[in-house]
Amino acid sequence: MKVEIIAVGSELLLGQITNTNASFISSRLAEIGIDVHFHTVVGDNPKRLEEAITIGEERADVLIFSGGLGPTKDDMTKETIAKHAGLTLISDDEALKQIEQYFERSKRIMTENNKKQALVFEGSEVLPNRTGMAPGMAVEKEGIQYILLPGPPHEMQPMFVDEAIPYLLKISGKKEVITSRVLKFYGIGEAELEHRIQPILEQQSNPTVAPLATAEAVTLRITAKAKTIDEANQLINPIEEEIRSIVGEFIYGIDDDTLSSKAVELLKQKGYTLSAAESLTAGLFLAELADEPGISGTLSGGVIVYDEDAKVNQLGVDQNLLDEYGVVSKECAESLAFHVQQKFDTHVGVGITGAAGPTPHDGTPVGTVWIGIALPNGKPATYKLMLSGTRNSNRLRSARFALYYLIKELSK
Repeated sequence: MKVEIIAVGSELLLGQITNTNASFISSRLAEIGIDVHFHTVVGDNPKRLEEAITIGEERADVLIFSGGLGPTKDDMTKETIAKHAGLTLISDDEALKQIEQYFERSKRIMTENNKKQALVFEGSEVLPNRTGMAPGMAVEKEGIQYILLPGPPHEMQPMFVDEAIPYLLKISGKKEVITSRVLKFYGIGEAELEHRIQPILEQQSNPTVAPLATAEAVTLRITAKAKTIDEANQLINPIEEEIRSIVGEFIYGIDDDTLSSKAVELLKQKGYTLSAAESLTAGLFLAELADEPGISGTLSGGVIVYDEDAKVNQLGVDQNLLDEYGVVSKECAESLAFHVQQKFDTHVGVGITGAAGPTPHDGTPVGTVWIGIALPNGKPATYKLMLSGTRNSNRLRSARFALYYLIKELSK
């Protein structure tokens, strides 16, 4: 089975949004052993879309479309496919009912053009949209499978996982179970990680190990095929253990863990509260934590102490300490962590100070960052970073490194 993904939308070509749908679909298909051979992006133009469909039919068995199922005139994916493949569009009663209920719940008036979203191919398998309005659909015509999905990721992703994947497994006749486990790393680059586990990568067969770098972290996806989920996990476990024995110090979580979610999980496990004093990050660290649901019982508060006077007057950092060591120093980070811990009477205090750039700070090189973490009954731990990047990337990476080191301290 060869798959081509065709993303429809002029906004993709204009660079207004990123084609995250294609990467999501490809990664999920890889997990079930279905190969994606081509990615295509085409604008909201019926002629060019039909040309893309014609090309796709010549080189793939399955064409998966995302986008163009909405109510407006430029949403013409299913109309173009219907005309091209000789399919008939009919209104699906259940889909129309769901659209009407969607408007009732949101207390909005449903305009006539929204009924267009309920149109599906006659004889197709309708893929319900449980998070939006336009349903998806899947149909076979002359040996080609056409699968249509909505464009918004929050609608497309659950539909693809819950509806399209079972459909594809059914038509492919696959009986194997394929499952994955994702290891999340921080503080190590993709190239170094690959270098350290090169023997594992060279010997892989089943399970397979695939590195990937994202904006937040470097990941390794371990994927195994077996008759059952339990058997697949038994294949994954020894590979994970071997990887942990080599680079376990950089692993902060698995699967859906993020730096902030893992930090909050550990804080809650210990019953700890946290406060933070931020200089160069100016609230980015606390904002990452505040994204996590249920954080209110753990996050007590914090202060932004961007300049020297604020550090002294708001937190009580010793002016003599700053005069002797400077604001970008181990001593300052320790003091920030300790004083914010005392000020908010929390179990944990975090202090972040550094030179974000673009110019050095009192002679301290750009990218120099100190992070202090004060835990109960102990001297604050400190970590030094030497970052290279833009001002804002240095600030964001500092906040995330603070989360990573917090996880390490809480895991001891």
